[in-house]
Amino acid sequence: MALECVGGAVLSSILGALFQKLASPQVLDFFRGTKIDQKLRKDLENKLLSIQAVLDDAEKKQFGNMQVRDWLIKLKVAMLDVEDVLDEIQHSRLQVQPQSESQTCTCKVPNFFKSSPVTSFNKEINSSMKNVLDDLDDLASRMDNLGLKKPSDLVVGSGSGGKVPQSTSLVVESDICGRDGDKEIIINWLTSNTDNKLSILTIVGMGGLGKTTLAQLVYNDPRIVSKFDVKAWICVSEEFDVFNVSRAILDTITDSTDHGRELEIVQRRLKENLADKKFLLVLDDVWNESRPKWEAVQNALVCGAQGSRILVTTRSEEVASTMRSEKHRLGQLQEDYCWQLFAKHAFRDDNLPRDPVCSDIGMKILKKCKRLPLALKSMGSLLHNKPAWEWESVLKSEIWELKDSDIVPALALSYHHLPPHLKTCFAYCALFPKDYVFDKECLIQLWMAENFLNCHQCSTSPEEVGQQYFNDLLSRSFFQQSSIYKERFVFAEQKKKEGFVMHDLLNDLAKYVCGDIYFRLRVDQAKCTQKTTRHFSVSMITERYFDEFGTSCDTKKLRTFMPTRRRMNEDHWSWNCNMLIHELFSKFKFLRVLSLSHCLDIKELPDSVCNFKHLRSLDLSHTGIKKLPESTCSLYNLQILKLNYCRCLKELPSNLHELTNLHRLEFVNTEIIKVPPHLGKLKNLQVSMSSFNVGKRSEFTIQKFGELNLLHEILSFRELQNIENPSDALAADLKNKTRLVELEFKWNLHRNPDDSAKERDVIVIENLQPSKHLEKLSIRNYGGKQFPNWLSDNSLSNVVSLELNNCQSCQHLPSLGLLPFLKNLGISSLDGIVSIGADFHGNSSSSFPSLERLKFYDMEAWEKWECEAVTGAFPCLQYLDISKCPKLKGDLPEQLLPLRRLGIRKCKQLEASAPRALELELQDFGKLQLDWATLKKLSMGGHSMEALLLEKSDTLEELEIFCCPLLSEMFVIFCNCRMRDYGCDSLKTFPLDFFPTLRTLHLSGFRNLRMITQDHTHNHLEFLKIRKCPQLESLPGSMHMQLPSLKELRIDDCPRVESFPEGGLPSNLKEMRLYKCSSGLMASLKGALGDNPSLETLSIREQDAESFPDEGLLPLSLTCLTISGFRNLKKLDYKGLCQLSSLKKLILENCPNLQQLPEEGLPGSISYFTIGYSCPKLKQRCQNPGGEDWPKIAHIPTLHISTG
Repeated sequence: MALECVGGAVLSSILGALFQKLASPQVLDFFRGTKIDQKLRKDLENKLLSIQAVLDDAEKKQFGNMQVRDWLIKLKVAMLDVEDVLDEIQHSRLQVQPQSESQTCTCKVPNFFKSSPVTSFNKEINSSMKNVLDDLDDLASRMDNLGLKKPSDLVVGSGSGGKVPQSTSLVVESDICGRDGDKEIIINWLTSNTDNKLSILTIVGMGGLGKTTLAQLVYNDPRIVSKFDVKAWICVSEEFDVFNVSRAILDTITDSTDHGRELEIVQRRLKENLADKKFLLVLDDVWNESRPKWEAVQNALVCGAQGSRILVTTRSEEVASTMRSEKHRLGQLQEDYCWQLFAKHAFRDDNLPRDPVCSDIGMKILKKCKRLPLALKSMGSLLHNKPAWEWESVLKSEIWELKDSDIVPALALSYHHLPPHLKTCFAYCALFPKDYVFDKECLIQLWMAENFLNCHQCSTSPEEVGQQYFNDLLSRSFFQQSSIYKERFVFAEQKKKEGFVMHDLLNDLAKYVCGDIYFRLRVDQAKCTQKTTRHFSVSMITERYFDEFGTSCDTKKLRTFMPTRRRMNEDHWSWNCNMLIHELFSKFKFLRVLSLSHCLDIKELPDSVCNFKHLRSLDLSHTGIKKLPESTCSLYNLQILKLNYCRCLKELPSNLHELTNLHRLEFVNTEIIKVPPHLGKLKNLQVSMSSFNVGKRSEFTIQKFGELNLLHEILSFRELQNIENPSDALAADLKNKTRLVELEFKWNLHRNPDDSAKERDVIVIENLQPSKHLEKLSIRNYGGKQFPNWLSDNSLSNVVSLELNNCQSCQHLPSLGLLPFLKNLGISSLDGIVSIGADFHGNSSSSFPSLERLKFYDMEAWEKWECEAVTGAFPCLQYLDISKCPKLKGDLPEQLLPLRRLGIRKCKQLEASAPRALELELQDFGKLQLDWATLKKLSMGGHSMEALLLEKSDTLEELEIFCCPLLSEMFVIFCNCRMRDYGCDSLKTFPLDFFPTLRTLHLSGFRNLRMITQDHTHNHLEFLKIRKCPQLESLPGSMHMQLPSLKELRIDDCPRVESFPEGGLPSNLKEMRLYKCSSGLMASLKGALGDNPSLETLSIREQDAESFPDEGLLPLSLTCLTISGFRNLKKLDYKGLCQLSSLKKLILENCPNLQQLPEEGLPGSISYFTIGYSCPKLKQRCQNPGGEDWPKIAHIPTLHISTG
């Protein structure tokens, strides 16, 4: 057979697959059983062999010869067309048989039709075979003209041999050589003191120098972590869209993407989240050279605390000029460091080559790498474990002589020496945009669906083969590891998720070798899909819709259709398909991969989905699909079906078990309550699900759950009260589900179990014992009177997080103190618990050895915590929270080390000594004795809050005291009370001198507070906020001298404060907000700021003026002015505005009677102008086109006119 003739010398994975298909029983049977000329098959085989002979030479020459490159791309297209024909033949010869009781291999067992006369299908195949042969003939005739040479013999293992590599050790990309000096310069810049509110530094250098690696090294340095309140890493890349960049920053710092689609809303929320916070923002790979675009983004970033920094990486010095930043030019590596980096990858742990000749050759290769770290790593990885003659071959390769090409020769060489299966997998990454974050598991699934994985032996799973491929590419530096931190809201724990990125120079290389076979709409330079396109993606970053392929695309031949964003598995985004779904489906014939994930228009699939007979992967995740048609069960080649986050999906097709090739089924976070009963028959099926609803009459019972091969690490069992026979729970076999690391057991919240049900619950939960690998467990609404024995007998020794919620009948807690690795413990709504004693601690001298977070919430009956006799408990505790425990009295545990944070709320009877803590939050807290010696941050308030609690503190840095519970910083927006019931009468004078180290002071809701006294200078106070203090008559005296560091002042609803103190305001004041203030205070503003004010941001709300601002009222230094809630304002005074020559940002909100802008217009310095909510008259005049005031604002770069 042809396949046997070429053996290991097959130079292309595509050719290898074609030879296998040509030799397959299905294809041979087809030609024997029909009247189609068998010579066609033999001609095809010979033609492929003749082309295969020159393929290695062509792949080498493609980097210096565009004609050869074009020839290669056309050849790849032709071979894909050949594969389509052969797949059609194979599919036609397969007859679906009833599903057998067991499935022993992922490959479908064929059964063949008997010989048949020539049919229309046979005629179609005959025509297609002739067409592809004509294409191959044309390509073969051009080989000599292109100078493509045939090797005299084929040496297995040389060049890009076809042997599947062994699994290699995975190189972690944490190494960096020769950049210590650069690193220290940047760290010194980041940590140095500055008077600037926001500073920018740009790292400039050519591609491949290691700018991003250097920035990552600095970003993760321990010296930096503690210096900033907020850190965010944003990969910008070539497309610099103001909205998308602003949105990306906001999404990153909030770990949420639910922020709307209007720039005004996004930037307002961004400013709110950065206000008063010192932040570090890294903007990686910036190409933008438009100053207005940058300024539009920067407008939302100037509200942070003093010392905030932005670090930028770019290849263009013009970018640095655009951002008006400092520059750090990154030079090439010194030669010694080049060898160090090269050797690290070439020799790994050996440090020195086994053959001394390699050192000499390596030094010569180093010079050809132009001292580029990326090229050095790539070459070192390529030559690892290679003999000296291969080093010599690489050194003498003609690829080094590339000229007039954007491809780095070292990277081209690395690609050329890849085995063919890795070339195919690498080229597939050209389907994704630059700076894309890959999920290894998802990428391997795509490779599997595209049939790139050589897994013909049933002993090796496709996932294992894909892991080998990926790790080999990673070890050769084609991928780099990237850390993505995703906040998990279980005990506020952070979970690190591994992602991988590809350097943009390697992305360029992938795109170069495959041309438009892989096409990225809105990313590639061509505006529409090309005739050669076989794999298609559409970027949904800048525009979130798809409407057409273009006229030149042969959509019938497309193999891949998918939307892309910034990373795989990205949540919280959506797109629209502007053509009907059945119309979209009608365009496809040979699809292997179809992703419609996040499409808003998917509610159901047309029955025509059954026509996708070659489809191997179908992803409908994050859609509104309600039901899959039964015709889905005829997709016999389907290997992967993803239905994650399909909230409207209630059931799966009943005959899904007929998809005998189905290898992976995912329905995480869906509402599926009906699962096909025979899924367990598919022995190779891996199921990923997040919840299992126990139904009363479910076809798929909890016993059958035990038959599934579970993939997903997290699972919730719901409605467990429906298990009538406790032995059914034992059949679920959770003890052997070793992949499950997070479990939730949940009964119905609203049931009222009788005694028999409570007894049954005890047996059920005992039979649901998880495996010893479990890490997180939640038990909710459990009705039994005792917790399971496996929770106390060390069966779950690896548990790190545990939550017990609403287990009303339990009267004793298990011995949780014996769990050695437990870090997070939450106990809530256990109304049967009256006392927590020694059993809870486990009678151990070192109970809870690893616990870091402990929370008690809503424990209505809990009266006592018996912790006096327990010594050495909680050695690692950092966070303790006790809330809504109204009967709790007595002692709290003593800590050897102070807690990071202690919270006590709504525990009115608690009389105890509070454990030492750095941060303390108190609300309705009874009588506590506080240890002020360690406190750095204190927030307290609520009913009967007494001023006598205040004691002197030399450590306190932040203090918030609020009388109304809704006046705390968290809930300030909701409060509209009159403070009738909160008894804050005793505090009449606040002694600022009690707290000499205070940086932030916030006083809210003191109805009798009259003055803030101070006798000494307070050099540390930077933020002062006073809210709803109706009797307050004056601000601290001599502020200009005694509060020299004050940067921000907020006065809200203090109507008796009529003026600023004599001497004016501090010279360092940068921001001031005046809400509901007296007219006298406003009138004294000019005198308070003096002749040389530093004020940059001023926000004034709820004044009665009809005209604003008066001439000379506002300081010339203002850059941002907000006027809001001026209900009677009719006009803006041009004389008061025109003097503000530094004003860049003007915001008008809730001024319903404001008629128009000044006749003379606005100050010419304004670059950002917003008309917010409730300005109907002005909004009408500023509409484009036709608004009378539109010409006054048309020149402003950034305009936002609210639609509300």
